[in-house]
Amino acid sequence: MEQEILVSVIVPCYNIEDCLARCVDSIRRQTLRELEILLVDDGSTDGTGRLCDSFAAMDSRIRVFHKENGGSSSARNLGIDSARGQWLGFVDSDDWIEPEMYERLLETARLYKTDIAQASRDEIGEDGQRRPDVCRAPDQVTVWEAEPFLRELLLHRGDCSFCTKLVRRELFEDRRFPEGKLNEDFFLLVGMLAEDHAICVLPQQMYHVFYRVGSNTRKRDPEEFSRVFEDIVENADFAEKLAAQKYPHLVREAARFALIQRLDYLLHIPVNRMTGSDPFYTRVKRYLRSHLPETLTNPFLTGKNRVYLLLLTLAPRTVRRVHAAKMRRQDTGKNGTAIPS
Repeated sequence: MEQEILVSVIVPCYNIEDCLARCVDSIRRQTLRELEILLVDDGSTDGTGRLCDSFAAMDSRIRVFHKENGGSSSARNLGIDSARGQWLGFVDSDDWIEPEMYERLLETARLYKTDIAQASRDEIGEDGQRRPDVCRAPDQVTVWEAEPFLRELLLHRGDCSFCTKLVRRELFEDRRFPEGKLNEDFFLLVGMLAEDHAICVLPQQMYHVFYRVGSNTRKRDPEEFSRVFEDIVENADFAEKLAAQKYPHLVREAARFALIQRLDYLLHIPVNRMTGSDPFYTRVKRYLRSHLPETLTNPFLTGKNRVYLLLLTLAPRTVRRVHAAKMRRQDTGKNGTAIPS
């Protein structure tokens, strides 16, 4: 009799030969045995595809899919279409997880009768040192209803990543990750929250994010780099509309989120994109100018947020040049190196 599959773990893999073994081994060691592992080779050009096949030869729970390169969302979507489990989990191929993660997530989801369970996470640098926590772990298992969890996301205190979550398969019945987008988790999760799905969050940091400079958005090619920050602005617009329609108590938090996402955009896009001929940049500027009263009065903005937003609304290119010079001084001043002109 074939074993029941409770959890399908989907791992998009692209040119990750150096980290994949650690990731896959951590999933194979799960104390929950009723799982399958779906490795989706997203058109890798190194030895990643062959490595995936070798893992499948070692463990019958592993299935491998080879496809043309289409990005993480398309790889995840192929995994969703092929999954046989009652619950779905996602792990990025350079990260790793604790052996009991999926067993604890499943037990907790069943105990508290939620369709989504979330582990806490930490970040480990290339030097093996733990980095400051991005999201604060709760002191105990905490059940969040949809509206307060959305509020945490809008205040940049929540975790929108699907990698830390176990999700009932039915929630993906009529939805997939948006392909061609680079901030896809937020968009999909907020859509689920709009259907009033509660989330239970575990305090244990069982998901380990491998933070390496080469995978940071700052090292991407300029076009992809800019697209990341365009996507976060579009997600802010989506959240703002949702709050207005469904969660009127969160309109100020959503307004704050929209302003901060635009601040992030203006602080990171290439300066040569900050011209009147760039339609997206022009829309961001127009939005900030029309929302000056919100910048001045929103109770969820810090004083520093407010100052940067006001300056970038009035003189974005000048502020960027000053900000870049400040960052160079901070980077070079640590070792006494002369600041380049």
